[in-house]
Amino acid sequence: MGFLWALIIGGIIGWLAGLLTGRDVPGGIIGNIIAGFVGAWLGGLILGDWGPDVAGFAIIPAIIGAIIVVLIVSAIMRGMRKRA
Repeated sequence: MGFLWALIIGGIIGWLAGLLTGRDVPGGIIGNIIAGFVGAWLGGLILGDWGPDVAGFAIIPAIIGAIIVVLIVSAIMRGMRKRA
């Protein structure tokens, strides 16, 4: 049950990052979950483990990290579209 809860929270974090940046995460729900997990990892590395904790995610660093991931992925996707 803990893994399912982590998937749900990771998806919500990725979705929030997409909303805050105004950019869609490629891959839909799976892309949101991946952005949430990678963002939580990146945010934990950069900012540490502070703020409220839900399902093993420190929410504030996870959202900030997911925003960074969404911006990087959207820049890469935009560059790939211009080349094609």
